[in-house]
Amino acid sequence: MPSFDIVSKVEMQEVDNAVNQTVKEISQRYDFKGSKCEIKLEKDAIKLLADDDYKLKAVVDILQSKCIKRGISIKSLQYGNVEPASGGMVRQAVDIQQGISKEKGKDIIAVVKESKLKVQAQIQDDQVRVTGKNRDDLQDVIKLLKGKDLGVELQFVNFRD
Repeated sequence: MPSFDIVSKVEMQEVDNAVNQTVKEISQRYDFKGSKCEIKLEKDAIKLLADDDYKLKAVVDILQSKCIKRGISIKSLQYGNVEPASGGMVRQAVDIQQGISKEKGKDIIAVVKESKLKVQAQIQDDQVRVTGKNRDDLQDVIKLLKGKDLGVELQFVNFRD
């Protein structure tokens, strides 16, 4: 039976490159002269530290533009709350979403079932597997899911006949 997997993965090397480009641009920009803005890439998060809200928003904007240029979807970045830090600075954590959560998996399965196509969808860890007897039905599911905005960036991999 033909099948494919729906995943949501982010290439961490590209995230690292985007963070490094952001750090470089911040060090060169005139409006950041003398400020203590920091960006640190941790395991599955990016930590932002800036002098005030304005500079933090500018850092987020630069980071987003660099991510887009590197081919990283903005949907995979989950922004935390802006928190005050020591010395009158502000801090924000940006989580990098890897995989499809159970709730999003259930949403994907609901969309597939609503379509009335003759396919089965099941959650497997952090991915969703769709199987069916007909390859055309699977391609219709891919087209359907690409047209929907489910809040996560979806990739369709492991298409097998």
